[in-house]
Amino acid sequence: MVFTKFNVGYPTKPHPEFIDRIIERRSDIGEVYFAFAGFASGRGRQDGGETDELPWEAHARQLDDLRRISDAGISLDLLLNGNCYGGDSLARSFFLRLGDTVDWLASRYRLTAVTTASPMIAKFIHDNFEGMDVRASVNLGIGTIPAMDAVSGLFDSFYLKREYNRNFAEIRRIKAWCDQNGKGLYMLANSGCMNECPMRTFHDNIVAHEDEIARADNAYVYKSLCRSYLESPEKQVSIVRDMNYVRPEDLHLYEEFFPSVKLATRVASDPVRTLDAYLDARYVGAVTDLLEPDNGISLRPAIVDNSRFPADFAARVGSCDKQCETCGYCAGVYKNARVELDKIEFI
Repeated sequence: MVFTKFNVGYPTKPHPEFIDRIIERRSDIGEVYFAFAGFASGRGRQDGGETDELPWEAHARQLDDLRRISDAGISLDLLLNGNCYGGDSLARSFFLRLGDTVDWLASRYRLTAVTTASPMIAKFIHDNFEGMDVRASVNLGIGTIPAMDAVSGLFDSFYLKREYNRNFAEIRRIKAWCDQNGKGLYMLANSGCMNECPMRTFHDNIVAHEDEIARADNAYVYKSLCRSYLESPEKQVSIVRDMNYVRPEDLHLYEEFFPSVKLATRVASDPVRTLDAYLDARYVGAVTDLLEPDNGISLRPAIVDNSRFPADFAARVGSCDKQCETCGYCAGVYKNARVELDKIEFI
């Protein structure tokens, strides 16, 4: 164990084994963050729409799980990080419903935080629920001190802009400001998104409106840019060079900066694997197995083997000058870590 606590995501699909593992390892879990039916979030639906469950069955299951998690002494964080709320963005009816929902959850479960990408939701929670930690979502991409200062009256804590995960100097600056101003700072450790993705806003908007999109007669099927980009062999070095994930083995380098670290597990194919890898600070297998989204499908039948990264990888890329166009370090790491599974000979 390297961190005292981890913040983990409640899955969008039924996963009783994961709930059991969270409770089993509750001494290492600081929060479980969860979306709630009827409110847009940053990834996936929470109403059973992606499963065979009926909406009320999914809702009942979630409430049972939230009760178990709360009874285990684990705090809850309501996820309201949809990138767009459309006509609800300023609607009185929306905020009346939101207030009733937060009040109901807080009175029954260990709800201690709300994470949002909406400044109006942040203001509403801040003004009406004293003591509730109002946290700026990583989807906001807040990465400068002036930006944090501008919204300091709305947010009690921030998720660091993911592109700074491998920049210790910038993390240190932002952490110092947060400490001086009484703000919390957290990090998302296992994002599978490419740095500065030019389609992130568009993609997040699609996710926020996925219910409407699912009911529409659509002319196109959207395929994420990163997955398409990484299908080109000459671009696959980006799995190492142009992403921002922090490997389980490297989290000890971040202990001085963050009281807890967020793990993206809501739509992971195997959230137990991700949780165990980070809690045990070790993983043997494809590094993309641990990421959300998992872009390993673009490399098949090859993988980038996490166990073949150099021990000083995070220290090196966290303090380099970021002149990737003229540096071959990450390309060398990628070449060494790439394994062609279809060429392995078994004896």
